[in-house]
Amino acid sequence: MEHARVTIQSLAHGGDGVARLPDGRTLFVPHTCPGDDITVEVREIHDRWARGTVRETHTPSIDRVEPRCPYFGVCGGCQWQHVNYEHQLAAKGATLEESLRRIGHLDAAEVAPVVPSPAPYGYRNRIELQAGSGARGPVFGYARAGTHEVMGIDTCDLLPERFRGLPRAIGGALRFAVSRGAAGIERVAVRVSSRGVVAIDLWTPPGAFPRAAVARVLAESTGARNITRVIARGEMERRDIAAVEVLAGPGAWEEWLGGDRYLVSAPSFFQVNTSGAALLRQHALASLSADGTMRVADLYSGVGTFTLPLARAAGEVVAVEGSRFALGDLRRNLDHAHLSADVVPGDAAHAVPELGHLDAALIDPPRSGLSDSAMRALIGARIRTLVYVSCDPATLARDVARLIEAGYAPRSFVPVDLFPQTYHLETIALLELP
Repeated sequence: MEHARVTIQSLAHGGDGVARLPDGRTLFVPHTCPGDDITVEVREIHDRWARGTVRETHTPSIDRVEPRCPYFGVCGGCQWQHVNYEHQLAAKGATLEESLRRIGHLDAAEVAPVVPSPAPYGYRNRIELQAGSGARGPVFGYARAGTHEVMGIDTCDLLPERFRGLPRAIGGALRFAVSRGAAGIERVAVRVSSRGVVAIDLWTPPGAFPRAAVARVLAESTGARNITRVIARGEMERRDIAAVEVLAGPGAWEEWLGGDRYLVSAPSFFQVNTSGAALLRQHALASLSADGTMRVADLYSGVGTFTLPLARAAGEVVAVEGSRFALGDLRRNLDHAHLSADVVPGDAAHAVPELGHLDAALIDPPRSGLSDSAMRALIGARIRTLVYVSCDPATLARDVARLIEAGYAPRSFVPVDLFPQTYHLETIALLELP
């Protein structure tokens, strides 16, 4: 193997540190920090880039810190626990600016400083444990870095302190349940609210399942108030949900955001950082500047994170959502808040042409961004003001470039950090027709 002494220059979107080899190739090295003076073993070489691992650290970066998590470097998550938080924010801002230049072809973009998360640890309201096999039976935890192998975990520092031991309690309870015949559990979603409510969602294939026994051991070991079974078919990333069975509790997790109560069923999406989501919502609504005269669409509305405050501020709100589970949650959440919005089932690509005149739209698509059909529908609608909330700088930059080609002018980009210790970032983009 080739060895090289390099200095890490930056952090890449994906988590690796970036350096240059003597031959000019870009070198990616995991678990490094800008400023690290290191010797690297180059393990993978391509025409324009290479990948390596640290063999020796000569001088560590001044921005390097001691990771808190005992699984750091082994677990595939939290790529940046070794980087101080201020530098994490700077790296995320640089990634956004680079994506807008390289992909969006924006030479100059009004990118604000990254809004930090209120808490760099203990911020997650949701984790997902995968099911795997170990020497002593089933294990529940996270995938090892760079593999699909599941490693059992006892704790997670991204959960609030009082809940960090939930992975161990859940793993122990489910191993007991599995020994009694509860095979088939594929993954376990754990949700904890800002008011201390625990919900557990078990994802399984169809078939017999010891509902009462599993519910009992989980409730006793975790204090969970809501336990559901999500019955799904197909590949993990493209599941067809056949049914949701309530094993214990009301059948939905309850969380509060900015004074609004949200009921969230097991298959429905909710931002994993509640306090960060409050900041995201605040900045998105400030960008939109809705008033009582405006007709506004909330596209990809989900359970109503933006719909509820929009319903208070705008004259008329139309919420478009494709998930039947999220639609049910949205209607319940509007009713509880005594708010009114026109809820439209379906995909944005089909719904937007039928909505008539809109003064503004708030768009919060999945990580993949807008589909071609959704983009065409949006451009065709000629909505004057667009607020685009994105969780991926690359797809945001791609979609912004298409909107600029269609005549929109980018006014601002506000990045908000909902995912400390990782490279992920949310961004609010404001675009307007002149």
